[in-house]
Amino acid sequence: MRFPLVIFAFALCSFAIGTTEFVTIGLLPEVSDALDISTPMAGHLVSAYALGVVVGAPLMIAIGAKAPRRALLLSLMTLFVLGNIASALAPSFGTLFVARVITALPHGAVFGLSAVVAAQLVPAERRAAAISLAFLGLTLSSCIGAPASTLVGQQLGYRAAFVMVTGLGLVGLAALLVTMPRLPRPEGVTLKREAGVLLKPRVLVSLSIAIVGFAGIFAAIGYLAPILENVTGFNESSAIWGLSVFGVGMTAGNLLSARLQRHVETPRDSAVLMARVLVVFTVVLAAFVGTSHVPVLAVLNVLAIGVVGFSAVPILQAQLLDMAAAAPTMASATVHSAFNIGNALGPFAGGLAIDAGLGDASAAGAGALLSMAGLLIAVQAIRMAPATPIAAQPA
Repeated sequence: MRFPLVIFAFALCSFAIGTTEFVTIGLLPEVSDALDISTPMAGHLVSAYALGVVVGAPLMIAIGAKAPRRALLLSLMTLFVLGNIASALAPSFGTLFVARVITALPHGAVFGLSAVVAAQLVPAERRAAAISLAFLGLTLSSCIGAPASTLVGQQLGYRAAFVMVTGLGLVGLAALLVTMPRLPRPEGVTLKREAGVLLKPRVLVSLSIAIVGFAGIFAAIGYLAPILENVTGFNESSAIWGLSVFGVGMTAGNLLSARLQRHVETPRDSAVLMARVLVVFTVVLAAFVGTSHVPVLAVLNVLAIGVVGFSAVPILQAQLLDMAAAAPTMASATVHSAFNIGNALGPFAGGLAIDAGLGDASAAGAGALLSMAGLLIAVQAIRMAPATPIAAQPA
């Protein structure tokens, strides 16, 4: 069957959001020079965006709990566009910091709502593929959008990069305006009910897997440039291409996820699948430590980290939709807060390993330990997951 056009609109929105998430990372020197601040201070803008995602996902869903989903999605993308305009016009570091937090507030809510609506508009057997397609723009942004916006910012100034992202956001907003159906207002949905799902033990376990298990991605990738330059022996420009390889892996992993979920019939099947992904992920990260000095193997490991790591995102999203069928939006959005907490935890753990004198590649080793910890949580998830068909699960 053909997917509804709105799912492609979700992909356009996720491309814009993914691009703005990564854009500051590649332009820290330009921001530092333009605002006359240190590079480490400019790096706080990356943290500002992560903070906005963590806070914004539950906050935006709480504010719009009773709103029609079309109106809420259009409002969120409008806020995203306004945040990028404010970023382009910000006269100082302080105002730019606030603008980046504002820009990030809709991030998790847009992805959460996109997953819920995409799953709602297709038959059950096509749900995983629909969610993967909706998220495709996020992974493509890392290998196309981020490098393009970095190039624009380097050539025309960092403000031009935010203008470019504003344009991408307007395209996504226009696509939503044209394709998003007027779905019935969710019945019986209250803020108490939406927030209550976050206290369900199985939901808490899945969010813990997102935080701990996949912090390993960010432990390794957060130090990708020094690993490729100091250990593998690539020059500075080659290290930048390494990030593009990771982006290609992310895209492939996102598409692979739909195939992996084809034979998932029960919550226990899904929990077992997640555990298997974490086993492979732990092996890949550990292998990166031992092979990072070999150029070909290092590149293949970077690709594999992207493939395996990001194949888990739609799996976790689908799990949360199953666990909170009656009030799925808060849980679906909050998983993105969880991933961004992992985004902070991973580099912190990797930095501890490097500071201990274990070498740059030890950051991937720290990531393997985090993934292994996530695997232990996943084993608990298997024990808690029922073996009855997903369609028969109570809301």
